[in-house]
Amino acid sequence: MMAATLRGSLVTLAKGLSGARLQPLCTRSLSVTSSQNVSESPPARADSTFKVTMVPGDGVGPELMTAVKEVFKAADVPVEFEEFHLSEVQNMASEEKLEEVLSSMKNNRVAIKGKIHTPMEYKGELASYEMRLRRKLDLFANVVHVNSLPGYSTRHNNLDLVIIREQTEGEYSSLEHESVSGVVECLKIITREKSRRIAKFAFDYATKKGRSKVTAVHKANIMKLGDGLFLQSCAELAELYPKIKYENIIIDNCCMQLVQNPYQFDVLVMPNLYGNIIDNLAAGLVGGAGVVPGESYSAEYAVFETGARHPFAQAVGRNIANPTAMLLSASNMLRHLNLEYHSNMVSEAVKKVIKQGKVRTRDLGGYSTTGDFVRAVVDNLRHRTV
Repeated sequence: MMAATLRGSLVTLAKGLSGARLQPLCTRSLSVTSSQNVSESPPARADSTFKVTMVPGDGVGPELMTAVKEVFKAADVPVEFEEFHLSEVQNMASEEKLEEVLSSMKNNRVAIKGKIHTPMEYKGELASYEMRLRRKLDLFANVVHVNSLPGYSTRHNNLDLVIIREQTEGEYSSLEHESVSGVVECLKIITREKSRRIAKFAFDYATKKGRSKVTAVHKANIMKLGDGLFLQSCAELAELYPKIKYENIIIDNCCMQLVQNPYQFDVLVMPNLYGNIIDNLAAGLVGGAGVVPGESYSAEYAVFETGARHPFAQAVGRNIANPTAMLLSASNMLRHLNLEYHSNMVSEAVKKVIKQGKVRTRDLGGYSTTGDFVRAVVDNLRHRTV
């Protein structure tokens, strides 16, 4: 009798355990199915929001950030901005303000910023606030993906190349002095450590993104020691990536080749000043500063901005700036935060507006305002809150 009772209890317990174990397995299979359809339906609202530091900068920067905020609100993006106004030309720059911005960036680890304009007048400090931000956060790698926009035709269509720029040393080291009256020395600093670091970043990027070639841009025929060290560092790292083709090209020839036949390039890696020049040249190939996004990385932080950095001061308050580059940068930021659904929604809406060709700002040959473009993007969002 006791044996029968014990056997019945064990059977009941086993059924209870199997039922309990079966429940999460069923739930898991449902979650997998729903994740496969993530592009078709909006995800559940996130329990918490991501905090992101926002620095609008100068010129049309504040207007572009307003565009980002409007699109994010319409797309129900779970991002909360901590906004700081830092400007050297509007008397909104100080050590205290810089430390506030840095503290926010270090806490949030992700930021979106406009161009902080640097005045040409020397006022006792050689390093601009823009450069000091990069150095204090060690934002050594600037990445600009130059990609043709479907629907907007240029001399070279279907372009797809990446420019990777070292931006913590080189010609922008802020080491200048007047040795004797009328003679100024401006030092260009190239180190093996930072050259190898940016070269490794470029080859790792090419590997991760499925790219086939890395080209080092230099002027080692003239600056034999400085650019020679950079070139040597790139060549040494290239040996560790046998599946990635490696080439090098002199900066002046690179400029000409980009204009004549940009399709020969895939990933380009270069020191600071060359990167600044090539970023702008390449942006001009696909539509200008208003359409190319960019981002800067350190080991810990990511800052998203336009690829060609211009304040476009002459357009301030005129409602004519093209928000495409900043919106695409914001989309890349969302992808960095693993908000894939919202990232795709924003970028697809922007590209759809460009492709339709009905709403275009003046830089792309149209007559639409910034507000017109933003409203068109909002209207083309795949999912909007009710």
